[in-house]
Amino acid sequence: MSEPLLSARSLAKTYTMGKRALEVLRGVSLDVARGEFVALRGASGAGKSTLLHLIGGLDTPNAGDIHFDGQNLASFSEKELTYFRNHRVGFVFQAYHLLPELNALENVCLPARMARTPVGKAGARGRDLLAWVGLKDRMDHKPYELSGGEQQRVAIARALINEPELLLADEPTGNLDSHTGGEIIGLLKNLRAEKQTTLVIATHDAKVAAHAERVVELVDGQIQT
Repeated sequence: MSEPLLSARSLAKTYTMGKRALEVLRGVSLDVARGEFVALRGASGAGKSTLLHLIGGLDTPNAGDIHFDGQNLASFSEKELTYFRNHRVGFVFQAYHLLPELNALENVCLPARMARTPVGKAGARGRDLLAWVGLKDRMDHKPYELSGGEQQRVAIARALINEPELLLADEPTGNLDSHTGGEIIGLLKNLRAEKQTTLVIATHDAKVAAHAERVVELVDGQIQT
């Protein structure tokens, strides 16, 4: 078998809240193959978001190792980690996190501009991505002029602007009605089919998780086997 794109071993994460230590992850190990669609399923507080943040390089574990494409994230310099987060991983969050003063196209192009992609090239790719997610006619609209589903589509396009190998989505349908949520999941499935992007979704919804190739259950900071 080929080496997995992502390999996490014995991850532990504890947050200190005043005098209290909150143990969020307790010895989590996970492999994700290239092109695979994995759902992390569990109740609120099970550790899903924390695990996504660790494997995406947004936070560091207290113990354990994370390897991406054979490289240990712990060995990355700050510059290398910034490149990893901006180019090799894309993030989609429940709350969209769009900048209100920017229109849809400007929001999508922001990571590319941060990566110093030429304006013309970033704009062309941003327009292509917004058309791909069904927002060809909404590029000039600000977030407050878009529905929740449209904002999430913008967020997905933004996550794809630098052509990441891994897309991490944290409760991507959590703020949406069931119909719109279904459309977003369909869009993510199309992404995987067309672009061979590796996809890891965190969700509490069994119906959303059922769309994945593999479901990993998290209970109280551990993977349930």
